[in-house]
Amino acid sequence: MTLTQQIITIAIVVLGTMLTRFLPFLLFPAGKPTPKYVRYLGKVLPPAVFGMLVIYCLKNVSIFTGSHAIPEMLSIALVVALHLWKRQMLLSIAGGTVCYMLLVQLVF
Repeated sequence: MTLTQQIITIAIVVLGTMLTRFLPFLLFPAGKPTPKYVRYLGKVLPPAVFGMLVIYCLKNVSIFTGSHAIPEMLSIALVVALHLWKRQMLLSIAGGTVCYMLLVQLVF
């Protein structure tokens, strides 16, 4: 890339970042109530995203080959148990990830 192309690329990235940071504050000022559809999306999108992530992570897991999905199922059980016990999403995700990595690297 030439110097001009690099400058244009950096300017576009900065503009895109600033736009995504400032646009919500311009569209939804502090004095006005948040629209109902935005509150609805804030309520339903986080569980939907996590559901999609679970499906994406398990899409290539086969119970008929390899480790027979044992590390995945044990890690999912740990995530559920940690979440029901502590109700802290970061702890649940980190615990499940560490459990899975240890099982895959050391056991299976």
